[in-house]
Amino acid sequence: MASKVYNSAAEALEGLTFDGMTVMAGGFGLCGIPENLILALRESGVKDITAISNNAGVDDFGLGLLLQTRQIKKMISSYVGENKEFERQYLSGELELEFNPQGTLAERCRAGGAGIPGFYTKTGVGTIIADGKEHREFNGETYILETGLVSDLSIIKAEKGDTQGNLIFNKTARNFNPPMGMAGKVTVAEVEELVPTGDLDPDQIHLPGVFVQRIVKGSFEKRIEQRTVRKREAY
Repeated sequence: MASKVYNSAAEALEGLTFDGMTVMAGGFGLCGIPENLILALRESGVKDITAISNNAGVDDFGLGLLLQTRQIKKMISSYVGENKEFERQYLSGELELEFNPQGTLAERCRAGGAGIPGFYTKTGVGTIIADGKEHREFNGETYILETGLVSDLSIIKAEKGDTQGNLIFNKTARNFNPPMGMAGKVTVAEVEELVPTGDLDPDQIHLPGVFVQRIVKGSFEKRIEQRTVRKREAY
């Protein structure tokens, strides 16, 4: 069996990138983001990316790095409030945005990974989210049709993985990472700790290695998105 383990993020993306591709990037805020693979995407020079992510990072970290270099053409997101460059590009018409309620975005990724082309939800009914979408009534309630999402490439980050790509995520990093890992035509995972196959308790695995084609051990900065502190009191 061919090895799934790569020596660097750049090597792990080799042969997978092309202009106009769709990329899912896991994480929530700056928690659980595939920061090494995002840097490797930046260095690859690939452009016109449609990026599917809960958020757009911050100005100098996460997907914000790809916005700085104008490599992202369109964002499919649920929260973009921490990135001034995103705001500037969107308001000036340089960047397309498909806004999703957060739960809807998560379910669209999960549905794509499960082979479900669409589903109905009440979320967004009566708002601009529902514009142009099919409406249908169930039990006297109105629902809108949302489509499942699939990416050309999913890049995700886990706390621990083995050499066959079985992954364990740390706490809230286990939100968008597993469904996005399932929804990629090709999924590349970066991990904090890489262990031999068989070292992980099968009952603790969050994403089976069948969904992961490549894996790399990374080093991580672990930034805090918003640091809130109180003034030191005088004594």
